[in-house]
Amino acid sequence: MIKGLIVGAVLFGVVAFSLSAFLAPDDLRSCDSQPSDRHGCGASDAIVAVSGGDTTARTNEAIALYKAGWGKKLIFSGAAADKSGPSNAKVMQHIAESSGVSSDAIIIEEYGETTKENAEKTRNIFSEYNISSVILITSGYHQKRAGLEFSARSADVMIRNHPVASDNQWSAWWWLTPTGWYLALTEFFKIIAFYVGGSR
Repeated sequence: MIKGLIVGAVLFGVVAFSLSAFLAPDDLRSCDSQPSDRHGCGASDAIVAVSGGDTTARTNEAIALYKAGWGKKLIFSGAAADKSGPSNAKVMQHIAESSGVSSDAIIIEEYGETTKENAEKTRNIFSEYNISSVILITSGYHQKRAGLEFSARSADVMIRNHPVASDNQWSAWWWLTPTGWYLALTEFFKIIAFYVGGSR
């Protein structure tokens, strides 16, 4: 029985670790806090943050990267969660401007209601502003699927993933909570749906 418990614990740990690595790819993991000449660690034309989940944490991470010189523009994408109020993108813009970011550096996309729509509608911004490289920011559980959606719809744009390290829905300890497992498994199956042509 003890051996079975040990095997089960090891398998549980392997599954949790593998899901973490799969769902939250970070292309800046080996980079310093500021862009450099190291391969894969240069600045991008823009930093994109999509709303949803802990939108404030995603916004703040985008702002921090912008201030560290990782991008020339900040792009915020997301429709209003409450249709009677401002769009999520507008709220994200307000947070950025309140932190000292110039309005000239901010572009908002206010109509994307799903990850797929965020990617589709942001593609138009990439074309309009001649953006060829971006750093994409979202929550850890959502990063893989967001990267897939954006890459599929902007094949000519280099997309680098950079998830928020921790927010009010996700952290390195996500596997200790039912919510963490719900988010992880939901995203895993949505990624499967993406690969079979049913992205959303």
